[in-house]
Amino acid sequence: MTRLRTEELVLRYGSGRNAGPDVVRDVSLDVPDGKVTVLIGANGCGKSTLFGGLTRLMTPASGRVLLDDADIASEPTRDVAKKVALLPQNPLAPEGMSVAELVRQGRTPHLGLLGRGGPEDDEVVAEAMRVTGVDDLAERPVEELSGGQRQRVWLALALAQDTDILLLDEPTSFLDIGHAVELLDVVRRRNAERDTTVAMVLHDLFLAARYADHLVAMSDGKIVAQGAAAEVLTAELAKRLYGIECVVLEDPSTGRPVVLPR
Repeated sequence: MTRLRTEELVLRYGSGRNAGPDVVRDVSLDVPDGKVTVLIGANGCGKSTLFGGLTRLMTPASGRVLLDDADIASEPTRDVAKKVALLPQNPLAPEGMSVAELVRQGRTPHLGLLGRGGPEDDEVVAEAMRVTGVDDLAERPVEELSGGQRQRVWLALALAQDTDILLLDEPTSFLDIGHAVELLDVVRRRNAERDTTVAMVLHDLFLAARYADHLVAMSDGKIVAQGAAAEVLTAELAKRLYGIECVVLEDPSTGRPVVLPR
């Protein structure tokens, strides 16, 4: 049994008379502990909505999300935040906030009523900034940074939260391939060094194949395939999800699949 999972989860936007159609439909998913799970699928397939359910940003129409066998909806926010960190899509920092101030916000769930951190918190923040390569930007206002720098700062905030589970919703959006690989290499190292459970949404099949231990493919609000990337990622699946013709080869150095459009 995994620490984070869903049972017959149904998610839709709105409620009552204003409820829209089901966007996530009867999804039961186990997020493997200590692995990197990547969700793939075309725009509108439900993968980001599913992330909304995993992170309590959306209330299930039916079914439930379980964290350590407890319904996540009934758990105190602070308790959940000590276990699960989230890097959402397109986060915004308050105007004028420095990099160091923003990253320090990751310690909030661990602080007492007065909100004061100690030397231990300072060490965690410094380490998060170091591993993401933003320590030299500590005093810079976040809004002055490039897109790649900002994403690394937000990742540092999530790492400063120091959780066993890390959720990333399209962390490479608007990044060029160099910055995307740089960011995801940090995530992979965190997984390898601390056995952190990672789940993330990615659009790029090249990146999904490169980083996923467990690949989850979604279409029309349902999971249509899941398993090891080398087993799941086929030309047939790529055509089903994205309507593209491609060839899937094996990288001889890693054994991972490589997707080449025809």
